[in-house]
Amino acid sequence: MKQLYYDVKKCLGCKSCEIACALAHSLTGELFKALKEEILSLPRKKVISSKDKNYPVSCRHCKDPKCVEACMAAALVFDKEKGMVLHDESRCVGCWMCVMVCPYAAIRPNIKTKIPLRCDKCKDKDEPSCVKACPTGAIIWQEEVVVEK
Repeated sequence: MKQLYYDVKKCLGCKSCEIACALAHSLTGELFKALKEEILSLPRKKVISSKDKNYPVSCRHCKDPKCVEACMAAALVFDKEKGMVLHDESRCVGCWMCVMVCPYAAIRPNIKTKIPLRCDKCKDKDEPSCVKACPTGAIIWQEEVVVEK
């Protein structure tokens, strides 16, 4: 299964990935129309800058996800086949426990909808939008790297 990886040496901090992510999750999928949507789409990814490096941050779809354990409404489940955490927004009660327990600060609260936002790897596309948008190739979409202990 494919995962997202990041080469922080290549990240410029341009936030093209954030824009592409928000656009991919908008109702219209078109930049100028999306800016006029009643509820603006927010990115599920963010770029954090620190000194000389930029760090793209998004859900890592952990094998032992703390967010799934913390979800009192069972809106989050880990799908072993797909290798990702799935979010059933219709079950979500907006308690944001997942936001609080994520060790990577990769889940963000959406104040307007009361539903947390997290990367879904653009599940309906062959490749996540952030990968295509990255001008330097800092975001990598490849088969999972397994490190033996």
